[in-house]
Amino acid sequence: MLDDFTPLDRRLLDDFQRGLPTVAQPFEWIAGQLGLSEAEVITRLSDLRDQGAITRVGATVRPNTAGASTLAALTVPKDRLEEVGAQIGAHNEVNHSYLRENDWNLWFVVTACDTAHLEATLSDIRQETGLAVLDLRLKRPFNIDLGFAIGGGGYRPQTRQDIDLGVLHPDDRPLLHRLSRGLPLCPRPFAQVARTLDRDEAEVRERTEALIRAGIISRFGVIVRHRRIGWKENAMVVWNVPPDRMDAAGTELAALPGVTLCYERQTVPCLWPYGLFSMIHARTRDEAQEVLARARALPTLIGADHQVLFSTRCFKQTGALLTKSREKVA
Repeated sequence: MLDDFTPLDRRLLDDFQRGLPTVAQPFEWIAGQLGLSEAEVITRLSDLRDQGAITRVGATVRPNTAGASTLAALTVPKDRLEEVGAQIGAHNEVNHSYLRENDWNLWFVVTACDTAHLEATLSDIRQETGLAVLDLRLKRPFNIDLGFAIGGGGYRPQTRQDIDLGVLHPDDRPLLHRLSRGLPLCPRPFAQVARTLDRDEAEVRERTEALIRAGIISRFGVIVRHRRIGWKENAMVVWNVPPDRMDAAGTELAALPGVTLCYERQTVPCLWPYGLFSMIHARTRDEAQEVLARARALPTLIGADHQVLFSTRCFKQTGALLTKSREKVA
């Protein structure tokens, strides 16, 4: 897997996953760090995107700041997986969709411009599939700033808690939508984004920087596809933790090396008692199991009821939808 990438590829994948500046020519800035030309950087990033190693160069937007989102799941019979997977993926509001090892086997993230749009999308999915939807809204993040190192030992930055929502302007949502779908791979990407939004380039750059400083954009840079760069196994591990232990357990779990995401979600009585969610990304299932063993041994989680849901297939992975459009993918 690593042999697929040149030393230059590895630098692009490893070193620029966050911290991309909002200068007029950000790819020229990357080129300066690598001793290359801007054209060479743009060409290599385009090739990596075409190869499926990266999804985009752009923003990840903190959940439930500029829009509304949820993690949802369906119990899909095996003979309907292709049909239902396609139905789910056809919704622009669905930006991630995975098959996991559980009775609730098809998991997906829905992101919309507001709660009403989110609710309408979930209602459409219920009607189209004829299946019950498990709706698990985010309550609290412990670590949601995901990143990967191509050589192993993935990044573990802690999620900021001091988010300044007062910075958000009503007209920032179309910009955030464009940034979350990826910058154009061209010498002046902000200028091209500005043209599509009928705005000024300097204003677009200023607003992007303000949203990064406010923590609404949680990461700005190269967004990699973890499977393609060697992180082939991922397990969503969910824990049934009493409310009075949630803060301590979430904080401890988020700090454990190998745990790449950690957050609290709503539970559903009689259906889903697991409120603490964590993600383990690893190169092999054995590596993931080693991380899980360390998690089980944490003082706050010893003896806690939990389930391990390994992902077996990715149906869809793209940037979040933050506009009002409800058109489906063609």
